[in-house]
Amino acid sequence: MSDTQREEIESLIYLLNQHELTELEVEKKGMRIRVRREPAPQVSHSVSEQPATSVEVATSEPFAQPVTALDHGRFVSVTSPIVGTFYRSPSPDADPYVEEGDFVKKGQVLCIVEAMKLMNEIEAETDGQITKVLVESTTPVEYGQTLFLIDPIAV
Repeated sequence: MSDTQREEIESLIYLLNQHELTELEVEKKGMRIRVRREPAPQVSHSVSEQPATSVEVATSEPFAQPVTALDHGRFVSVTSPIVGTFYRSPSPDADPYVEEGDFVKKGQVLCIVEAMKLMNEIEAETDGQITKVLVESTTPVEYGQTLFLIDPIAV
């Protein structure tokens, strides 16, 4: 898969999550990309996991296989554990904790989500490279919303 194809898939995943869609399909130059996520099950009194996002790529190449971003472990999604306001840096005049392309270590602080005046540091769950920052600073975020994509293979 080329870098351009990967960037297009990441953009579609971002749109899917940003607009809370369950499926999005694009066809361009003989290549069809479909991004789909299953809605989260409604469970009372328990924490539900983020629904899996799958990506299927169909090309005119005879051996093209569907790519499922999360199922195959290619990208690790860092999600918001709470509803709050997303901040990329510790203060308005400070540099962001991480930028796209940065390599991170497990436990490294990636951002802050503020909820009810409490600053909650969100840490990397794995070593890897930040491939996508999916949220703008000072933007409200929802529980389970994907904030970053980390490529653990890039280490």
